[in-house]
Amino acid sequence: MSKKKIKRKIFTALLFLVLLAGLLALLFSGDNKQVVLDVFGGAPIEKILDEVQSLGWQGIVVFGALSMMQVVLTFLPAEPVQVLAGISYGLWIGVAICMVGVILGNTLIYILYRVYGDRLSEYFQKQIEVDFEVLRVSKRVTLLIFILYFLPAIPYGLICFFTASLKMRYPKYIAITTLGSLPSVLIGVALGHIATNSWIVSVVILAVLLVIVVLLYVFRRKVFEALNRFAKKQFSYTSQTKVREPSAAFNAVIFAGLKLWLKRRIKCKIKRGTDKLERPAVVLCNHGSFVDFMYFSMLLSKEKPHVVATRQYFYEKKLGKLLKKLGCIPKSMFTVDVENIRNCLTVIKNNGVLVICPEARLSTAGDFEDIQPGTMSFLRKIGGDASIYTIKFGGDYLAMPKWARKGSKRLIRRGSVVEAELKLLFDKGESLQVSPEEFETRVMNSIDYNDFQWLAEHPEIHYPQGNLAEGLENILYLCPKCGKEFTLTTRGNEISCGNCGYRDTMDDRYVFTNPDRVFENHQQWYHWQLEQLQKQIDLDPCFEMRDRVTLFRESKGGGATQLRQAGSGECVFNRQGLTYIGTESGEQITKFFPINTIYRLLFGAGEDFEIYEGDKFWYFVPEDKRSCVKWYMASMLLCR
Repeated sequence: MSKKKIKRKIFTALLFLVLLAGLLALLFSGDNKQVVLDVFGGAPIEKILDEVQSLGWQGIVVFGALSMMQVVLTFLPAEPVQVLAGISYGLWIGVAICMVGVILGNTLIYILYRVYGDRLSEYFQKQIEVDFEVLRVSKRVTLLIFILYFLPAIPYGLICFFTASLKMRYPKYIAITTLGSLPSVLIGVALGHIATNSWIVSVVILAVLLVIVVLLYVFRRKVFEALNRFAKKQFSYTSQTKVREPSAAFNAVIFAGLKLWLKRRIKCKIKRGTDKLERPAVVLCNHGSFVDFMYFSMLLSKEKPHVVATRQYFYEKKLGKLLKKLGCIPKSMFTVDVENIRNCLTVIKNNGVLVICPEARLSTAGDFEDIQPGTMSFLRKIGGDASIYTIKFGGDYLAMPKWARKGSKRLIRRGSVVEAELKLLFDKGESLQVSPEEFETRVMNSIDYNDFQWLAEHPEIHYPQGNLAEGLENILYLCPKCGKEFTLTTRGNEISCGNCGYRDTMDDRYVFTNPDRVFENHQQWYHWQLEQLQKQIDLDPCFEMRDRVTLFRESKGGGATQLRQAGSGECVFNRQGLTYIGTESGEQITKFFPINTIYRLLFGAGEDFEIYEGDKFWYFVPEDKRSCVKWYMASMLLCR
C-alpha cells in the first residue's frame, strides 16, 4: 500500500473520530443531554416536547444529529427520533430535519467505504437472511434497495453500506439512498404529527403499522426467501448456456484498437502458413504472455473466433459482458467443466472457429509446461469434426513475463519483438485416424516453445529496460548460495539475497552477468528450484506446506469486481490434498480438496494461488506472497 493511501486512511479515521466526538459532545452538553436520554429512554411525550421547545433552534440541530447518528450507529433505532420530530416540529419541517440527518449519515458511509472498502463489512455485517451477493448482481438491484428499506430488522446503515459497495458514483448513490429512506421517514414523522392532532387516527394507524411489522417479523424468513428468489431472476455472467455469435462490426472496432495499441509497443511479425481456415476449425496456441490474445487477434480478426478464457474474468459484470460480446467462452481451469465442453462443441457445430490455449495458464519461466490429459483427449475427439490449426508464438513471454510488474502495473519490455505463425496441423477427421500417442506428439511438437532458445536465435534483439529484474522474486524463492527461502528481493536490474548477500545483475538479454553466477538466466534457476523441491518431497514422507491466508471468492453472477474478500484462515497442502481451515462469509469452515481432484494449483506471481471447484473459485492470498510460486510447484510434483 502506498504512503499516500495510508495517509488518506489515517486522515479519514481521525476526521471521522473528531466528527463523532463533536456530535457526541453536542448531544450530551447542557440541556441537550436530557432530551437525548428521554428520546431513547421512553420518557412521556409531554416531557420531551417541553424540553425540545425550551431548546429553541438547538432542538433542530439535536434531531438532525440524532438522525445522522442512527444511520452510522446501526444499533440506534430510527423510529423514536422520527415520531418525536413529527410531534415537535410538524410534518414537513420534521421530515426535512430527519432527511438532512439521513443524507449526512449516508454521505459519511459513502466516504468511509471509498477509503476503507470492504474492510468495514464486519461492522455492518448482520445476521440477516438476505443474500446480498445475489442482490448485488441483480438487474433489479435499485428496486431491491428500495424494498430493503421497508423490511424489518435491516438498519439504514447496512443498506447504505451495501449500496456503496456497488461502487456507483455519489450522485446516483445519494439519490437511491435518500429516496429509499424517504417513505419510512415520512411514515414515522407523519405518525408523530397525527398524534398531536387526532389520537384516534393515530391509534388506528399505529395499530395497522404494528400488525404489518409483526407479520413481517414473524414471516421474515419467507419474506427474505422471496426477496432472494426475486433477485435471482437475472442473467448470469459466470455461465453461458448459449454461445453468442460475435458482432462483426464490434469485433472489427475492438481488434483495430488492439492492433493500434500493440504496434506502438511491440514489433509483431505475423505469418500465415495457410491463406484460409477451413471451417469449422480449432486453433491451438502456446501461452507465454498475458496479451497473447492480442497477437492471435491480428491473425484471426476476420475469422470472428470464439476464445476460451478463464472463468475468473467473467466474475466481473462489465468485463464479462464485453468478453461474451466478443464471443469468448468461460472455462474453469483444471477441473471438469461440462458447460465449457458443451459450448465448444456448439461452436464447432455452428461452423465456427474455436481458439484454445491448451496449457491453460501462463508460462512461469518462458517454456512449455504441459497439457492436461483430459484436454488432449477432448482435442483429438473434436478434431473429428473440425480442422486443427496452431499458432506458435516466439518472444511473447520475454516481451511481458507473468512476473513482470511494478506495483499493480504489468510491464511490457522496450525493444520487444514477437513472432506468430499460423499453420495447419490436422485436416478435418485426421486426428481420429492417428493413435492417441501420435496425436499428442504432433500437438506438443507444434506448440512446444522455449523463449530463451528463441532469443539465442535472434542476437539482434535487446530489452533496454531499467527495471528488467523487478518481480523475479515472485518466481525465484530459493537462494542458490545459502539455500534460504523467500530472502530474495529485486530492484532495477538486480536480484539479491537478504541472508547471504548473493547478488546478480540481469543484462538487456535476460542474462545474469555476475562472474560468480550460478545460473545463466532465471529459467535455469527456476528449474533448479523444481529439482530441489522434488528432493525435499522425496526425502520427507510427511511433506506439507502451510500458511496463513486471506480468502477471496467469486463475485456471484458477476459483480463490480471479479472477487470479494470472504474470510481468512490457514491453508495446508500435502500428499492427501489441499485443506483450508478458517472463515468464509462469517462462518467457520473446513474445506478439503482431495489430491486426486487437483491437477495444478493456479497461481499469480506475487499475488495468490487458486483452485476452481466447478464454476466456483477459491482464491488464497498468503501472508508472504512470494510463496505463491512454491505452492504451484508443489502441486506440479504432488498432483501426478
